[in-house]
Amino acid sequence: MADNLDDLLDEVEAKFCRNTSLSAQPPCDFKVSQDSFRQRRNNDSRHRTNEDEAGADSDTEAALQEILDDDYLTVGSDIPAAERSCTKTSSPRAASKKCCPLFLGGSSITRGVGTSISQRACDQLRCTSCDFRVAVFDDHEWDSSCDYLFFRNNMPDHNKLRVKLKRRQGARAYACQCSWHSVFTLTELRHIPQLKWVCGQHKA
Repeated sequence: MADNLDDLLDEVEAKFCRNTSLSAQPPCDFKVSQDSFRQRRNNDSRHRTNEDEAGADSDTEAALQEILDDDYLTVGSDIPAAERSCTKTSSPRAASKKCCPLFLGGSSITRGVGTSISQRACDQLRCTSCDFRVAVFDDHEWDSSCDYLFFRNNMPDHNKLRVKLKRRQGARAYACQCSWHSVFTLTELRHIPQLKWVCGQHKA
C-alpha cells in the first residue's frame, strides 16, 4: 500500500510539478517584454515632446519677430506710409521689388526700381484711392483745364486722355482716375502728399 502511495505521489509530482516549473518561465519573459515596451514607449514620448517643444519655440520666435517688426514700424511714425509699406514687405525671399523711396521724374529721368542710391522714376505706380494703375506720358504735361471729372470719365483710355495733354520736352505727365500731376525733375513722392500713389512692385 505504501509502495502504491509513493508511486502515485511520484507520478503526481512528475506530472504536475514539472508543468508548473516549465510554465513559470513565460510570465518572467512576458514581464521583461512589458518593461522593454514601456521603456521604448517612454523614449518615443520624450522624443516627440522634444520635437513639439522645438516646433513651438520656432513658431513663437517667428510670431515675436513679426510683432517686433510691426512695433518698429509703428514707432517710426514720422516715416511716410509708402516707405513703411516698402520696409515691411521687402525681404530676401520676395519675388518682386519695390521702390524705396518712391520717385517721380521728368522724361530725362530713367524709369525703374528707385532706391536712395539708384534714383529712378517708378513706372509701376498704383493709386490706393481709386485702385487704378497710374498712366505715364513722356514729354507731355497736363493742361491747366484738367479736372477730376475729366479723369473720372476717361481713364484708362489713353486716346481720350491725350485731349488734355500738351507737348513739353523733358516733362512727364502722370494720372490715375482721381489725381494727376506733371513733373520735370526728380521728385520724391512723399513731398506731394495729395498723391495717394504707391509702388505696385517690379518683377525681379
